[in-house]
Amino acid sequence: MANPNVQEIIEKQVLTVAKAVEDKIDEEIAALDRLDLDDIEALRERRLQQMKKMAEKRSRWISLGHGEYTEIPSEKDFFSVVKASDRVVCHFYRDNWPCKVMDKHMGILAKQHIETRFVKINAEKSPFLAEKLKILVLPTLALIKNAKVDDYVVGFDELGGTDEFNTEDLEERLAKAQVIFFEGESSLNSSKSSAQTRRSVRQSESHDSSDSD
Repeated sequence: MANPNVQEIIEKQVLTVAKAVEDKIDEEIAALDRLDLDDIEALRERRLQQMKKMAEKRSRWISLGHGEYTEIPSEKDFFSVVKASDRVVCHFYRDNWPCKVMDKHMGILAKQHIETRFVKINAEKSPFLAEKLKILVLPTLALIKNAKVDDYVVGFDELGGTDEFNTEDLEERLAKAQVIFFEGESSLNSSKSSAQTRRSVRQSESHDSSDSD
């Protein structure tokens, strides 16, 4: 049985916490009570304007191809793509297994982060770009902000060094570079469980090890 003095101290602490919570609730209720109809209407109008602005952004992003993972057909198209969107993740690829792994994750993130354009371009068919951007290892992601390459994700070294990395690993890396956002007005899928991104795209069937070249 607990010491009566200890029991009394615990009960006082519980009462103190409960009183603090009650006082906080009373303060919030009082603040709401102080809002007059004009204040409420102003809040409502501000919220409507925010929603309208977000809807306009969303429409513009979709019109530019955001929300889907698409291929840039030629080098000349690369420049128009990166100029049109504030944030672009471009996958320089070749037809091999590591690049197919990256494709899977890019496709998932394109749908989850509509604020960013996700594209890919064949590095072997884009020698000028590959040389200009110093693309030496495939896959490489060029992280582009305001039409300038700001960062790179080269191979899988930053993603655990294996092709069995999770989509969330790549998502966190892109967020760190601020080319995608986890929350705020730019994140339209914040209600999605992060568990949805915890997936591996490693297929069960075997693949020729020469694909890793």
